[in-house]
Amino acid sequence: MRDEVWHRPIVLSLEGSNAQPLSIRAKALVFTDPVSCRLLTLIERLAPSEAPVMIIGETGTGKELVARHIHQLSGRKGPFLAVNCGAINDQLAESELFGHEAGSFTGATGRREGWFEAAQGGTLFLDEIGDLPLHLQVKLLRVLQEREVVRIGSRKPIPVDVRFVAATNVDLDAAVHAGHFRRDLLYRINIAQVHLPPLRERPGDILPLANHFIKQYSKRMNIGTAHLTSDAREALLAYAWPGNIRELENVIHFALLVAETSEVRPEHLKVKGGWGDANPAISHWNTPLSTQAPAPLDSATDPFAQIVHSLKIEFEKASPNLFDSLERLVVQEVFQYTRQNQVHSAALLGVTRNVMRTMLKRHGLLADSSSVV
Repeated sequence: MRDEVWHRPIVLSLEGSNAQPLSIRAKALVFTDPVSCRLLTLIERLAPSEAPVMIIGETGTGKELVARHIHQLSGRKGPFLAVNCGAINDQLAESELFGHEAGSFTGATGRREGWFEAAQGGTLFLDEIGDLPLHLQVKLLRVLQEREVVRIGSRKPIPVDVRFVAATNVDLDAAVHAGHFRRDLLYRINIAQVHLPPLRERPGDILPLANHFIKQYSKRMNIGTAHLTSDAREALLAYAWPGNIRELENVIHFALLVAETSEVRPEHLKVKGGWGDANPAISHWNTPLSTQAPAPLDSATDPFAQIVHSLKIEFEKASPNLFDSLERLVVQEVFQYTRQNQVHSAALLGVTRNVMRTMLKRHGLLADSSSVV
């Protein structure tokens, strides 16, 4: 999993037995940028200990990869098990984590061990721990303190030896103040903290990651290994990467699909709001397929006509940060409309909950509602 050849960057990737992450997220992580190198040093120092580790970072930065690497370096012989707290059914969450006995509730036809028992001797990684319901936070705290679990429907404690690693992309301190996360649990799991910076703050990792994905997808697509032109490299380095490593992987994959030769040029890089959009020379891959100008909107029949008219006024003013202002306005309005419900807001905008939460954080709209579902 870890590539230590001296002339290559150190790469962590989800390949082989590690190819099943919790969801569609970062599948590779490199340590080339000085920021990343310092991070790797910290990870290697924390890994052999028994202390719980809290990994903090935006979606798509590689938190699960860091957790897997901590497990590999820990020397533990048991398995690495990953659980996405945001994806656990609320009614079954306690059973999923701590197990149950036969007949303990409707549908419990047999005895079942929970994730803590399954991870015996290894590492249990709880991602999006801020989504864990309050009543389960109490039980999780007890398990971590007593190092034993009690299955639903049983009174017999079962000792567990599990290294605990958690991750979040929200501000848990704000969640504590909002009453959505227990302070005592935060103290217990936040002994060792790893801040995983977004990709835009470790630019030295961008090109090694891009080259890694080029090699990976070239092999998968059975084509000759492509390479980035100097302009393409500049385009990648100039882009802000709001989707982090996951977005970079998708951009590289698309570029290899549309590149006619082994050269990946700027016009093949499907990015928005970055170098490509600012450069009018970018070719048709980043423009609509139709070559005809769109028909003007009819203000009498189209509800967005007035909005477009207002936009054109802003275009003429050359208003700075127009896109950020518009995005903040839309996100703020839909969040208020749904009474600060992240799931409903995401559904209205047609995005995932993680994307919605990232936008809320980016615009400072989660100060009082970091963990609101």
